[in-house]
Amino acid sequence: MSESRATVAPKRRRVPRNKQTNPTVLPVTSAHCGNGGDSVRVAIYARVSTADQQCEMQLRDLRQYAAARGWALAGEYVDNGWSGKNAERPELRRCVADAKARKFDAIAVWKLDRWGRTVQQLVNDILDFDSAGIRFIAITQGIDTDASNPISRLLLHIMAAFAEFERAVINERVVAGIRNAQSKGTRSGRPIGRPRRIFNRGQVLEMRKAGLSLAQISAATGLPKTTIRRVG
Repeated sequence: MSESRATVAPKRRRVPRNKQTNPTVLPVTSAHCGNGGDSVRVAIYARVSTADQQCEMQLRDLRQYAAARGWALAGEYVDNGWSGKNAERPELRRCVADAKARKFDAIAVWKLDRWGRTVQQLVNDILDFDSAGIRFIAITQGIDTDASNPISRLLLHIMAAFAEFERAVINERVVAGIRNAQSKGTRSGRPIGRPRRIFNRGQVLEMRKAGLSLAQISAATGLPKTTIRRVG
């Protein structure tokens, strides 16, 4: 009896906390860490206004931004010597076309004015990208239209409201201009004064190819002859 009492049960080895395992909890892999950056394909866009300027600073910061998040660089679009007011920049149009084809998930620019200097173009493009599920990021201004960010959703709602307001104002001005022209006796309702310079270039080219004179084209379109000469 005394011998059995003296028998000491073996002690259980204590496993350090950092080595304990729980079969119901799987280790987190790198693919699930962070913001899921390895699944994001990002395109970067850079622009300078004059040919003697360089985009290297913008491109360097944009590449570093993508690399720091582990994002895959899907393409680089660079317009050298193009004004931000020109919406027909070749690389900009190519970027928009690739966005519509869903060749990437996000577009990053250095600043908003690198994409465009007209508010209307900027707002319309960002809203189009958002409807297609593409994020728009201005890395130096803290702007990111990520769908999971409530602040970005608020920004997009404000942009949409601004775009709607601008369209309403433009429509109101057009209607007021037509009424003013009609009140002064014009049969077509065109505003009186200097002719508008917004016109269909393709139509003018077709008229010139058809052999119409500058005077005939000018009479048909309301454009000055100097403008018609530049088209041809």
